[in-house]
Amino acid sequence: MLAVIHEKANKTGLLAIQDINKPQINDNEVLIRVAYAGVNRPDLLQRYGHYPPPIGHSSIMGLEVSGWIDEVGENVYGLTKGQTVFALTNGGGYAEYCAVPAGQCLVLPPGISLEESAAIPETFFTAWHNLIERGMLQPGKDILIHGSGGGVSSASIQLARFMGARVFCTAGSINKAQFAERLGAVLALNYHEQNFDRLKENTLNRNGFDLILDMIGATYFQQNIQLLAPEGRLVQIATQQGSKVEFDLRQLLVKRITLTGSTLRAQSNEVKSRIAANFFQATQQAFVLGQLRPFIQQIFPLTEVDKAHQLMQEGQLMGKLILRIIA
Repeated sequence: MLAVIHEKANKTGLLAIQDINKPQINDNEVLIRVAYAGVNRPDLLQRYGHYPPPIGHSSIMGLEVSGWIDEVGENVYGLTKGQTVFALTNGGGYAEYCAVPAGQCLVLPPGISLEESAAIPETFFTAWHNLIERGMLQPGKDILIHGSGGGVSSASIQLARFMGARVFCTAGSINKAQFAERLGAVLALNYHEQNFDRLKENTLNRNGFDLILDMIGATYFQQNIQLLAPEGRLVQIATQQGSKVEFDLRQLLVKRITLTGSTLRAQSNEVKSRIAANFFQATQQAFVLGQLRPFIQQIFPLTEVDKAHQLMQEGQLMGKLILRIIA
């Protein structure tokens, strides 16, 4: 099969498409003939040596795919050869074939295209796990989502709105802020031009946010603490601008704040399978009806994977980038 290989030894991140052996599946996996693969920021981190795959995971980039089941492991039930599926992978998505734990595969329902489904697992599963399972988001609550524009944030805005929350956002440009509002945000501001206090002033009773989803990290931490309402939750899903903070624990005591966070990739196959099942049970009909949708900014052929990474690195995304593996 053809696969994207990156240079790991010297962290140059150089990419090459090579002909390598197809992966061998174990009894609990399926082999997917990949049609499309999602491009995500962890792929860039892995490419440059900052996010190595966990032991036992594929060294090939690519955390989500869509395609057709080509082989089925002996202990797999409910999935058959030839079915059209989309899946959260343990790596290996940038290739013509990908081995995936069966529990992380979902059968493609009517009304969702192969292209769209490749943009769902990494972003929407991340949003579901952190907003609903860790953030305990409830209808009618105020939520702040930082870094609007990319795949996880656009999924999170839609999912929070679907769950009945009032969504507020920060973004790096007026275009991204407008994009967030088109997705359903009550208010989105350009953080280069406006102060975060304006957001808090628009929360219910100016009380602050019940939940903040943050991927920025250290540079936003103190502001996040100030923006949280009593009993509020800060959910950290990335640290793009630093991971080390100084914190006066008395602020936590006075507001009774909960600090939590997660990464999806490092979790076990069992946890990922549970997240996939819970998410799709709650949202499948919403996808069929078009109430939830991944927004794809651009689709690149596999040979242009470097262009896709360059576009993501520029930080101007509004939606998802997808690789077309098999035409």
